[in-house]
This record gives sequence, C-alpha cells and structure tokens, in this order.
Amino acid sequence: MARNTRRMKTLAALAALTATGLALAGCTPGGSDEGGDGQTLKLWHYESEDSAMGKAWAEAIKIFEEETGAKVEFEEKSFEQIQKTASQVLDTDAAPDLMEFNKGNATAGFLASTGLISDISDAVDEYGWADKLAPSLQTTAKYSEDGVMGGDAWYGVPNYGEFVGVYYNKDAFAAAGLAIPTTYDEFVDVLDAFVAKGITPLAEAGAEYPLGQLWYQLALMKGDRGFVDDYQLYKDPVDWQGPEITAASETLKEYVDKGYIASDVSSIKAEDAGVSFINGSSPIFVSGSWWYGRFVNEATGFDWTMTAFPGADLSLGSSGNLWVVPENAANKELAYKFIDITMRPEIQAIIGNNGGLPVAADPADITDPKSSELIETFNGILDQDGLSFYPDWPAPGFYDVIVQELQGLITGSQDVETTDENLGKAYDEGTADFR
Repeated sequence: MARNTRRMKTLAALAALTATGLALAGCTPGGSDEGGDGQTLKLWHYESEDSAMGKAWAEAIKIFEEETGAKVEFEEKSFEQIQKTASQVLDTDAAPDLMEFNKGNATAGFLASTGLISDISDAVDEYGWADKLAPSLQTTAKYSEDGVMGGDAWYGVPNYGEFVGVYYNKDAFAAAGLAIPTTYDEFVDVLDAFVAKGITPLAEAGAEYPLGQLWYQLALMKGDRGFVDDYQLYKDPVDWQGPEITAASETLKEYVDKGYIASDVSSIKAEDAGVSFINGSSPIFVSGSWWYGRFVNEATGFDWTMTAFPGADLSLGSSGNLWVVPENAANKELAYKFIDITMRPEIQAIIGNNGGLPVAADPADITDPKSSELIETFNGILDQDGLSFYPDWPAPGFYDVIVQELQGLITGSQDVETTDENLGKAYDEGTADFR
C-alpha cells in the first residue's frame, strides 16, 4: 500500500512537469530511441574527472568497451541535476541504464519505494557482490518496500565508503610529550594535558555538522548495534532519556566546560574547524575521511595521522553513493556488467590510490602510503561491522534540529534534559511515517 501511494503521488507530480523541467536533464519526453540494442550503456554520474571515483570509473569505461564491444554513452550531470530531476526523468524512456545516486531513505529509498529504480537482488546474487560488502555497507544498498534502508531487497551497489575518525597533529603531540591515544581514557587524558598547556585541543564546529557528529559518536560509545538499529532503522523506539543519548549530551557539555572545545564553537563552521587543523592551531579534529585528501595536499607543515575514534566499537560512516539501475533502463544487463567491473581489484585500487575508500580492494594494490593508512583504518572498522551511519539520517530536516539544539546546550541556554527532549520530539515527529 505504501509503495502504491507514493508511486501515485510521484506520477501525479510527473503529470505536472513542464518541458523546461525535463530539459534540465538534457532530454525530452520520448527522447531516447537508442536503448534496448544491447550495444549502448547510457551512464550518468556526478564525480569530477580528477576525483578518485572519476578516475576509476573512466578506466572502468575503457575496460567495459574493450570486453563487451558495447559503447558507453556517458552524460556528465551535476549532483543537483540528478537529485532534482531523477524522479521526473526515470519514469520516461529517457532514463539512463545506470546512474549514481545518493544513499539513504529520502533519496535511493524514495526511488525504491516508488518503483523508479530496479530491485537488483538477482544480479547481486549472480555476480557475488554481497560477498565483497560488509553488512553495514549493505544496509544502505538494501531497502524495504516503504523505502527504509536495511530492507531485504537490493536497490543499489556501492563501490566506495566513508567514515568519521580522529585526525591528530603528530608534531604537536610530540612537542607536548604526548602519545596518540588508543583508548577513550587516554583520549580524555590527552585533552586534559593540552588544556593544561593553554591549548584548546579539539577543532570543532557548532554551526554545522561536526559537533553533531561528535555528539553521535559519544552516544555510540555507550551504545551497541541494537541502539543503531533502533535509531537508524526504527526497529524499536529510541529512549531519548536513555544512557546513550544522556551520556552524549552530558559529555559534550563537559567538553565545552572543561575547555576541550572553544567557548565560541556555536558560531564556528566546518570549514573553519578544518582550517584550524590545517594551520596547526588545533591539534585534534574529529571528522570524516572526506577531509583526508585535502589534508594530504594542504596540511603539509606537520606530520599527521588519522585513526578510528579511540575505544569505539562503532563509528559514524556508511557506504558511498550507489550505482542504481532505473526500472525503465533499456540495457540492464550491460549496467550489471559495468557495476561488476567497478568492483574489480584493479578499479578499486585506483579509488584507493587517489584518496578514496574502496570497499573491495586488495591491500597489496594500494601503493600510496598515506592512502594505505586510511584504508587500513577503514577496513578495521568494516571488520568489526562498525559503520553506524549519521545522526541526522532518520528524519527529514533533523540535521537542522540537531545543530540548533546542540547550540542551545553548549551555550548554556538549555540543559541536557531539555535538549534531549527537544531532539526526541523532532525525531519522533519526523519518523512517524516510517514506524
């Protein structure tokens, strides 16, 4: 029923589309007459040609054309183009055969629930892709009929990943006579030691995502996979006054009170936090692997490293975006062959040696030392099924709520109990349709 209702709404929206709207995707109704010949793969993705994925997929196109004799008709799209026009174009014969699309309930999940992308479970079985993906990577590729991730059917395949860990300025640690922490207690000791030397240790940003991600990581320190399933997949109600969330909010407030985080953090943005690590003014930064390549290029004035959050069994992170096959794709078998090529070790190695996080690379193929360090950390998280997604994912608009409520907490305008109550109310309202 949910699938039919949502598809009816989508089709109603399609009926109201103008030719201008469709033109954003470079097509008109009935514009594709080339599909179905088994000789042309129509491919859309939005990775830049000099990115890790862009380089890897360009090589995959060459291999695909050599091995199949088919041609790839690649159309470069921006992220915004695909996000804004996918639900419109995919219900026409202008749909591509294969497309990169964002993971999550509101994106790939929505397309799955409305029948606009294909259930590719049979192809996953045929090619053995599940064997190459850790369970937590599979979660973002599988959806229920209502579009909730973690379902039984495969609607996409990722071939790269991402995670949140801790960046350390090794030179600053050496100057302070400190070692990189391996346990949470050691981490706190390090924070205290820097504060005692008059240094604010943590680069943070309360005006954007980093502070919320730290808050969720602190909750994960008290949680387990059951907590993650309840929070992210709506398995059971989340206790917003329970030990995980209470500890996260209390600890975050302590971080500010003890000087681990700057007192003006509520007005700081992610870019500012990242730059404070790059310029050496902050010796520690809790954030994502998406900064890694930039730090390699810009944080060149000191030696640094990145690890998983010390003492954590669970870490923020997920698969990267997904290859999805539109239901109206004319050459699905070619799409599956291309996906399979992108999962090969040689293509995965290109991702890994250019600052990306491959999901199925042979470690021996990663020749860049800094990339190898990053991938080793990521693989360690995967080995213990530690990826736990992001705090704002469960409900539409929850990102803004988290930012606002945590700003209230760290500025002292509201206490822990009020903060958690407000977060819980917004979460419950935003997830009501999924539970």
